[in-house]
Amino acid sequence: MKKILIANRGEIALRIMRSAREMDIKTVAIFSEADRNAPFVKYADEAICIGPPPSAQSYLQGDKIIAICKELHVDAIHPGYGFLSENADFARKVKKAGLIFIGPSAESMDMMGDKLSAKATAKKYKVPMIPGSEGAISDLKEAVKIAREVGFPLLIKASAGGGGKGMRLVEGEEEIEEQMKLAISEAISAFGNGAVFIEKYASGPRHIEIQLLADNHGNCVYLFERECSIQRRHQKVIEEAPSSVLTEELRQKMGKCAVDVAKACNYSGVGTVEFLLDDKMNFYFLEMNTRLQVEHPVTEMITGLDLVKEQIKVARNEKLSMTQEGLKINGHAIEVRVCAEDPANNFLPDIGTLLVYKTPAGPGVRVDDGFEEGMDIPIYYDPMIAKLVVHGKDRAEAIEKMLRAIQDYKIVGVETTLDFCTFVLHHHAFTSGNFDTGFIKNYFTPELLSKNSADFSEIAAIACNLVFESCKPAKTALNSDLVKKSKWKANR
Repeated sequence: MKKILIANRGEIALRIMRSAREMDIKTVAIFSEADRNAPFVKYADEAICIGPPPSAQSYLQGDKIIAICKELHVDAIHPGYGFLSENADFARKVKKAGLIFIGPSAESMDMMGDKLSAKATAKKYKVPMIPGSEGAISDLKEAVKIAREVGFPLLIKASAGGGGKGMRLVEGEEEIEEQMKLAISEAISAFGNGAVFIEKYASGPRHIEIQLLADNHGNCVYLFERECSIQRRHQKVIEEAPSSVLTEELRQKMGKCAVDVAKACNYSGVGTVEFLLDDKMNFYFLEMNTRLQVEHPVTEMITGLDLVKEQIKVARNEKLSMTQEGLKINGHAIEVRVCAEDPANNFLPDIGTLLVYKTPAGPGVRVDDGFEEGMDIPIYYDPMIAKLVVHGKDRAEAIEKMLRAIQDYKIVGVETTLDFCTFVLHHHAFTSGNFDTGFIKNYFTPELLSKNSADFSEIAAIACNLVFESCKPAKTALNSDLVKKSKWKANR
């Protein structure tokens, strides 16, 4: 494997290219017109404009991507995550074209890409399941009947869903018809598949996922867990590894179930099995993601592995170089997603220019990003700017390091999730480990950020006053009223 094309953009494209370069593999970037000046385009050995900004006209152009590979004598395609990464038809076309798809087989994707078929496959191995419908539901009367059996609250979920799309919470029977219609409509719009099913809503659920690595020779290991319970709109904002609540016994049970799921679909490469963990520490199979996850760096931090390199090795038909017994957890890692969103306005995406963009550094701090100062945040793609990751000897040190790193991260020009992440990391529910997927609902209101912003503004005003006073020829007294009103004390 001498040359790979990265069928993606932004931070994940750049992250893949760096690992490929360390393996002495040439890289080809494809880019839309909106990404022409992006860092990943400059970093690649070769770069080809694939089309206009909209994804459907650029990064989702599978046939065009394959044609570029043939023209440039590319050996393999890495899909990253999102876009074509879990598209079984694209994986088949790649293989048919004589290229290597750096990911699982199309057959494995078919089995796990649809939540209903994934649940059926996992059930054969006696993996615990959340109570719910056996298959897709389209009839309202049948939905009401199953809902009464399952009990409220419950979820109506898109079979082909992901990222919280096509998912509706139903608190009572009177809501079923409306929420079912909304779920079906959203599922058709997002995935072209309106199949939905019913699932019991677990009380106090935590979102725990198990990272897997499997080769083409029957070997499969689990690389421990990630805690992904801090979410907005069913999408993750903060992830950490390991979880603060799993015992070694429970970790092993969940890991074994995840490996069983992978073996059930003859899986190879990296993948993630997601579980819900209820308030009684019972776990239930949720789904399998047949790709690299956004939050994979926290696993890399605690294992010392490079998951992209491992993907490439598996694609080259190499055997795993590690055993389950040889894997150990080293310290604690936390990742925050730095998104161009406004937490004070229901996390709505924000657009603009990065007038100031300075990333943090230091021991145990990692920034995976795809932007530079002066660049615009495009409206066509996911609003994530970067992934900020830290590693410490334990959870307490990792939290402290993350708070420092966030403070050192300077972004001016767009609203971001950094202030929200600071709020979470300071909150007792998070520091104590006593939280679940309802964290935002239970503890967060926009006013809390506004209060913090007001405090920061006051500090900034005092700092400006200090600078102004220090520039005068003769020393004068600091505005004492301003200091008295603030908790902040000036050291001159």
